[in-house]
Amino acid sequence: MIKPSWLNKKISLRDCSQVKTLLKDLRLHTVCEEALCPNMGECFKARQATFIILGAICTRACRFCGVVKGQPLAPDVDEPRRIVEAVQKMGLNHVVITSVTRDDLPDGGASVFAETIFSLRAIGGGISIEVLIPDFKADHKSLSVLANARPDILAHNIETVPSLYKKVRPAGASYSRSLDVLRSLKNIAPKIALKSGLMLGLGEKDDEVFKVFDDLVKTGCRLLSIGQYLAPSKNHFPVKRYLEPEVFEEYKKAALRRGFSYVKSGPYVRSSYAASEYRLAIK
Repeated sequence: MIKPSWLNKKISLRDCSQVKTLLKDLRLHTVCEEALCPNMGECFKARQATFIILGAICTRACRFCGVVKGQPLAPDVDEPRRIVEAVQKMGLNHVVITSVTRDDLPDGGASVFAETIFSLRAIGGGISIEVLIPDFKADHKSLSVLANARPDILAHNIETVPSLYKKVRPAGASYSRSLDVLRSLKNIAPKIALKSGLMLGLGEKDDEVFKVFDDLVKTGCRLLSIGQYLAPSKNHFPVKRYLEPEVFEEYKKAALRRGFSYVKSGPYVRSSYAASEYRLAIK
């Protein structure tokens, strides 16, 4: 399938060079690089990045994702300190932390998320923190460890409609479990804003998307990103449709009507793209 004219964003290596060098020197990973994000040039030029903790090897094999799958290494105990150093050198005032799924760890890595949040809080300066988390198998103890660290935004992506889960996320993920994660987080920390993300172009139908909107709102989630799925390679799940920009605008309007307070929707929107805008929306 040929990409349409509105999907012509290019990544400039020159725009990426300074941030890539910084990250390499600090031995840090970003979702921008590991997931082959098309916005990397734009974000790195603006000295923004979404950090991946707990390594760069995922224990699950979702068919939409460009992150490497396999057996991860043990967590790096010095990683939180290096993330703090990167945040200070990049001058970030809103930090987004995500991770690969670590089903090999007893708590899924929740304690490492918490330690990273505490390390960032310690430097002061009014930095806001957003965490984009895996499902932790919906374990209440792990979710409590994370929520009690008090990030400003708790994000967990629903990704797609229920009918496509077995095709797109065959290894361990569950639509109902992801909803349980969001519900649990709202119960544990009702004052922390919840965020989720949805990819389109996988073969979903309008009524299915609207049902996802409704399901997310019922969990207490009020922040949403909606973007076009782009296959990382020919070996990944194929794109079924390229949605026009105006279709994304209609989905945004529909989501807002259904109860979301802030929605970013467009072909190149990703969960962490322009993340500081969500922070401003909750203040």
